[in-house]
Amino acid sequence: MLLEVKGLSAHYAKAQALDEVSLEIDEGEVVTVVGANGAGKTTLLRIISGLKKPSAGEIYFEGKRIDRLPAHRVTKQGIIQVPANRMIVSTMTVLDNLRLGAHLRRDREGIAKDLREMYENFPILEERKAQLGGQLSGGQQQMLALARALMSRPRLVLMDEPSTGLSPLMVAEVGRQIADVSQRLHISILLVEQNARMALRLADRAYILELGKVVLQGKAGDLACDERIQKSYLGGL
Repeated sequence: MLLEVKGLSAHYAKAQALDEVSLEIDEGEVVTVVGANGAGKTTLLRIISGLKKPSAGEIYFEGKRIDRLPAHRVTKQGIIQVPANRMIVSTMTVLDNLRLGAHLRRDREGIAKDLREMYENFPILEERKAQLGGQLSGGQQQMLALARALMSRPRLVLMDEPSTGLSPLMVAEVGRQIADVSQRLHISILLVEQNARMALRLADRAYILELGKVVLQGKAGDLACDERIQKSYLGGL
């Protein structure tokens, strides 16, 4: 098992954000955590990334406990997060943003190879490599944020609400890119989303998070057919 989250709880002051959340991700899997705004999804990613300490519970990555590590050491383990606001550097070019993703690496030939691969995976980024990041559309910025994360050669990518602010057409395109990257590069992805329709189409397995608790889990396709999920998250379809 690549990632194991066991009985994770978290608080902000006296307010409980997570209540004994457990989940697993295997090599090459896309796993989604679906929930409404305020369900605890971003808090879960922040704890896995080392940006917030849990109140209780444990996290293991490749069998090693990581919930006590600072964020920079979690990154060095091969876990990288793509935040909801993308956090690309708007005043830097697309190329420089991609190079920034490899700032911890020293293998110049490998970096050059991976850069070519990012251009193959995301052709629009090669077209616009000299353009400033802030001049890209929302969907293009999301692709840049994902490609920048991949330049670090991660084992696990944490994606926080990649559909935020995108048109339905661009949501479909970003979803296609996520699925393609996972399959071609055999990278595990933990995707947290309010857009259940997108998330359940992409994922192998899913967890439904409500008010900090996992209330349902299983194969994404099975949950997409669940009447409760259809009624609560898929508009009754």
